[in-house]
Amino acid sequence: MKSPYFSYAAQGALLQAALSLAACQAAPDDADIANVAATPAPSPARPVQRVPIAGPKRLILAFGDSLYAGYGLQRGESLPDAVQDRLRAGGIDARIVNAGVSGDTTADGRRRLVYTLDRLERKPDLVMLGLGGNDVLRQIDPKETRANLAAMLDELERRQIPVVLTGMMTPPNLGPDFAARFNRIWPDLAKAHDAPLYPFILDGVLGNRALMLPDGVHPNAVGVTRIADRVTPMVEKALQAP
Repeated sequence: MKSPYFSYAAQGALLQAALSLAACQAAPDDADIANVAATPAPSPARPVQRVPIAGPKRLILAFGDSLYAGYGLQRGESLPDAVQDRLRAGGIDARIVNAGVSGDTTADGRRRLVYTLDRLERKPDLVMLGLGGNDVLRQIDPKETRANLAAMLDELERRQIPVVLTGMMTPPNLGPDFAARFNRIWPDLAKAHDAPLYPFILDGVLGNRALMLPDGVHPNAVGVTRIADRVTPMVEKALQAP
């Protein structure tokens, strides 16, 4: 896979052009676990199940923003749905609870993480953590973003819940200083907490009109499947870790 740093830099102007559109999205209440917007997208083919489902039941919490919530997609087309489909196609008895909330910053996620975990029927076997995109849109100080993500990882570590991180990166026109401070957050925290990291969630999708919604910021249903194809092996490996 080519460097996510290169691919994001190449598409920085496109992302910046879409900032005003994305910044206008309204965030639903914390109780809205699965956000389904009105704009439909073409439904991709679901993976064909080839392996009988077996083994222990696995509960995964997908905790993030609109890129997890499935903004602009039909119900069942979000990234957590696509990852769940692929895990089950591989014979893993997994269920993913989608706690993606459109518009959430890392500060919003920090405020609702404990509440969300406590509402689950049991401790999850894994958390997919994907926040930070709205911090970029609002140009929040990377120091705050880092502190919020670190606090969430500390809480998950305290509860002995493993994590897979899906990272975010800045468009280059925000300046080298901002980019240097922001882009290091995920690699640094992944190393500190020994967490698998997918460095840039929109790698290989951002900038491809066939894979994005008209806003140029969110993937369409086909784009989601491309992301899921790359993220699912990391999730599967994390579930199998001792």
